[in-house]
Amino acid sequence: MKYFVTGVNGQLGYDVCRELQKRHIDFVASDITPEYAGLYHDILPLEYVALDITDKQTVENTLQKVSPSVIIHCAAWTAVDAAEDEANKPRVWAVNVSGTANLARVAASTNAKIVYISTDYVFDGSGSEPWKADQQNFAPLNVYGASKLAGEKAVASETDKFFIVRIAWVFGKNGNNFIKTMLKIARTHDTLRVVCDQIGNPTYTEDLSRLLVDMTQTEKFGYYHATNEGEFISWADFAKEIFAKANLTAKVIPVTTHEYGLSKAKRPFNSRLDKSKLTANGFTPLPHWKDAIKKFIMEVKEN
Repeated sequence: MKYFVTGVNGQLGYDVCRELQKRHIDFVASDITPEYAGLYHDILPLEYVALDITDKQTVENTLQKVSPSVIIHCAAWTAVDAAEDEANKPRVWAVNVSGTANLARVAASTNAKIVYISTDYVFDGSGSEPWKADQQNFAPLNVYGASKLAGEKAVASETDKFFIVRIAWVFGKNGNNFIKTMLKIARTHDTLRVVCDQIGNPTYTEDLSRLLVDMTQTEKFGYYHATNEGEFISWADFAKEIFAKANLTAKVIPVTTHEYGLSKAKRPFNSRLDKSKLTANGFTPLPHWKDAIKKFIMEVKEN
C-alpha cells in the first residue's frame, strides 16, 4: 500500500508520517509550502510534494501521479478565532471544504481509501452526555466547526470508502498547542487562569497516528471519535496535570468561560466524545491522557 499524507507541516501530519516510517510503509507527504517546513528535519526524511489542496486540477494531477491506495487528510485551517474574520472566511471554506472535496473526489475515482480528520466543534456543545460517532444532530457554534462539518459532508458525498475521525484538544510535537503554551507561561508566571467549564479529553497526535494507520488496514469505514482515554476533564484540570508531570509549581486558578473573557469564536462547553465504536470495531483505544501528557513532556525535553 502507498499512502498520501496532507498537512505534514502540522502536528498530526508529522506524526502520521512518523508512524508510517516505523511500519516501513511507502508514503508521500505534502503541504502548501515549497519544501517541508515543520520541525525535526533530521528525523523525518520524506518524499515531499508541495500541494495547494484548493487547486482542483493540481490535486487531480498530483494524486494520479502518486497513485496512493490511502489518503490521510490532515491539512486544515485550524485557527479558530481567525476563522471568524470576514476576510478569512473564503479561505477557511476553500481549505476545509473545497480542498477536502477535491481530495475525496480523486479518492473515489481511484478507489483509494480516505481518512478525514474532523472535530468536536461540529456539535453545539450542549448538555453533558458524550456525543456519539453516528449521531447527526449537528449545530456548530463557529465558522471553523461549520467548515469542518461541511468537509465531512463533502467526503461522504464523494465516496463510501472513508474514515471520518473526530478529535479534540490536540497536542503534538510538531507545532504549537496547549501544553507548550502552559509550559512557556509557567516559566514567567506563578499563577494562571484557566477555563474550568469546557469539558472533554485531549488527543495526542502520536497515539492517534497509530490508530489511523490501523484503521486504514481495514475496511471498517465510517464515523469515529478518537481522543485519549480517561475521565473527562476541564482545561483547568488539563493544565494542573501538565504542571504535575513537568514538576512545575505554577498554580492554576479555575475560571468560567465568562470570567475568562469572550473570544471571537464560541467554544463548546461539552466536548465529550463517545469512543465506544472504536472497541466495538476491534480497534485499540488511545492510552490514558495522563500517560500521553507524561510521554509528550519527556519527548519535548529530549528534543
